[in-house]
Parts: sequence; C-alpha cells; structure tokens
Amino acid sequence: MGVLSGLSWSWGALRTHLRDRSIRARLDRALEARAPLAAGRFEIGVHYADGPLNLYQLRRWYGPLAELAKTHPVLLLVRDPASALALIEESPVPVAFVPAPADVDALLAVQPLRIVLHVDHHPLTFELMGHGRRWHVLIDHGESDRTPNQIRAYDVSLVAGDAAVDRLGRVLWGYDAGQRAIRIGRPQADHPAGRAPFEPDGRTVVLYAPTWEGDGPATAYGSVASHGTALIRDLLASPEHRVIYRPHPRTGTRDRDYAAADREIAEAIAAANRADPAARHVHDTAPELGWQLVAADVAIVDVSAMVYDRLATGKPLLVTRPVAPDAVVDTAGYLSDCEWLTADEAPALRRRLAGLSEDSAAAVRLGRWVTYHFGDTRPGAATRRFHAAIDQLLTDWERRAAREAHDEQVDLV
Repeated sequence: MGVLSGLSWSWGALRTHLRDRSIRARLDRALEARAPLAAGRFEIGVHYADGPLNLYQLRRWYGPLAELAKTHPVLLLVRDPASALALIEESPVPVAFVPAPADVDALLAVQPLRIVLHVDHHPLTFELMGHGRRWHVLIDHGESDRTPNQIRAYDVSLVAGDAAVDRLGRVLWGYDAGQRAIRIGRPQADHPAGRAPFEPDGRTVVLYAPTWEGDGPATAYGSVASHGTALIRDLLASPEHRVIYRPHPRTGTRDRDYAAADREIAEAIAAANRADPAARHVHDTAPELGWQLVAADVAIVDVSAMVYDRLATGKPLLVTRPVAPDAVVDTAGYLSDCEWLTADEAPALRRRLAGLSEDSAAAVRLGRWVTYHFGDTRPGAATRRFHAAIDQLLTDWERRAAREAHDEQVDLV
C-alpha cells in the first residue's frame, strides 16, 4: 500500500469512526429522553438487524403493525444503531435497541415475547433463533417469485396466498408448506402510506418503480439503464401522462451505468416540470410506499417484490423483461402469463399502454392471478387474516406452554 492510499484509508476509517460515534451519541440521547419500556408488556417482537439502507423492508409493515398493536403490544428489536435512531423517530410502535446477544438476553428476560416476526434473512436473524420457546415467523418484506432455502429455518411463514404455498412446496424439497405456511393476503394494501402530491386531473398516471442492478448475474433484474431512460422520455413528451418515478434505494450502488441512468431520469423529470408546472411529475425517493400503487393508473415494474405489491391492487401493470442473459425468471407463476415490456418497446411506451388498455383478455388474466396470489382483496380482508394468524399462534403458544408446565421432569443421571 502506497503512502497516499494508506493516508486515504486512514482518513476514511477515521471518518467512519467519528460518524459512528456521533450516531451512537444521538441514539443514547434519544433513548434517555423517552419513557422506559414497561416490563412484561410486549408479546409480539419484530426483529430488524440491517442498516438504514434496507429500512424499506420494515417500513412496508408500519401500517399493519400499528393496527396489530391496538390489540397485541408490538416491539421492534433493532440491532443497528443508525437504524435504531431512524426508527425511534418514525416507527409507529416502540423500539428496543439490542445490539449484542447479551442485550437480547436481557430483553427476553423482562418481555414475554411469544412471537418474533422477521422481515428478512439477515445472519443475526438466525442468531436470534437460538432463543426457543417462542414462534419465529417470517413475514418477509414482500411477495415475490424468490424462494430462498432459509425459509426452512422459520417455524411458520405468513404468505400472501395459494401461489406462495404452491411455490414453497415445489421449490423446497421435503418442506410441508400446507402446515408451515399461513395465507394472510397482503395487509399492507389496507394501509397505503402517504398521500399523492397531486390531485387527479384527467392525466394518465404511470408509476415506474424499477429495482436495483442486483448483487449477481442471476438477480440482474434492474431496468433503469436498459428500459428506464427511453420509457421516461416517451412519457414526458406527452401532455396526457404524469410520471411517478420511484427507484430502488440501492439503485446505482454497484453499477455506474445505473447511477448515470438514474441521474438522467431525475434531471429529465425536473426539466419537464419546469417546462410545464401543471404536469406534476414525481421523482419519489420518500420512504413510504402505498399511495403510489393506489394513485397509478398503470405501473411498470421489474422482476421483484414490486410486481406483487402492484398485483395486490388489481390494477394494470407491465413487467420489464430483463436484458441480462443470466437473470433467472420463474416461468411457473404469474411471470409466465404477465404483460412483458421489452427494452425494444420502451421508446414507444405510450403505444404499448394504449394496446394494454384495449386488451380485455389481459384484464381477465390479471383478475385470475390476483385471486391466486392474494385471495380476498376486499378492504380489510387481509388485515383480518393477519390478526387471525397471530391469534392462532398465540393460542398455540399458550397450549404448548401449559402442556410443558405439567410434563414430568426427566432424570438423565
């Protein structure tokens, strides 16, 4: 290592150290300023171990968790200091900062957590699973076609509907999806976050919500560089359309082309709004997700959980066809029958949208897949199923705990 590169590394390490100290000091002040958590109160925990960049995974559950907390107190178990600081400020349910295993042990000694919900497969999730005598439940951060083998580790998975149960049984060999997966629909759809920053005015609202470039060839589903700039240019040229551009928080973190395309789209939207203030195009980087899905007349999404976030609304969508040759696409589910948008079609998106609006067969297919993936999508139905699943797990916990209390101790000596 040369002198200059060594100095650069040292300065970077120092900046990171100072930033972490600042975050921890602010977190300590925030923890001291709030009332202490009442002992013996919380029976539902939600574990989050990742950094702020992936908080979107938890934010999607704010509405359902706030509603659940009205009948069953809910506590967030947060391992990362920067995330804990953000969550103390914005979470609708209380937060416990438990960075180390000893902190988790201390919390579990005073809080009767019967159920721990998990939104991702962070390594610390599986560390926490070392604590038995409680249900560890995967709620995940969205329905998708991805079925990682880690799902086996959870006692139960709360899934959207029949499609997820069928996929789990097909992909995970020997996994009893009928017993270990509970269908709840999509309760987030009952709690759309935020409010549209515009009033309906007759324009066709198009949501473009691409994913990031992915962490490997098999998951290179992002379309910002391949489709995004072309389709946005076509939409912005029309006085009859309004764009909501919502890039993934990690867009451009691994690929310069994606970062450049993201900037180009943002600049084009800003220029279009200056030229026509009434257009009210939106470059959306806010944390909440909900109003965008409801406000959009049509959505364009990549192969990602956003497909199913949108599908849950029952409204039209196009899925971008990945251009990466090694991108793995599940052709056994909705993606076998969805409305694809190829990169070649992106420059003439308005023509593609016009064709979609006139295709009655596409509407019939969409309705069939909505039911297969989410079941009853009437307002409130998924929330009731979510609460029923929690009540069932709590009842099972009480039954097992009572049975264990009466079991005779086995003498192994």
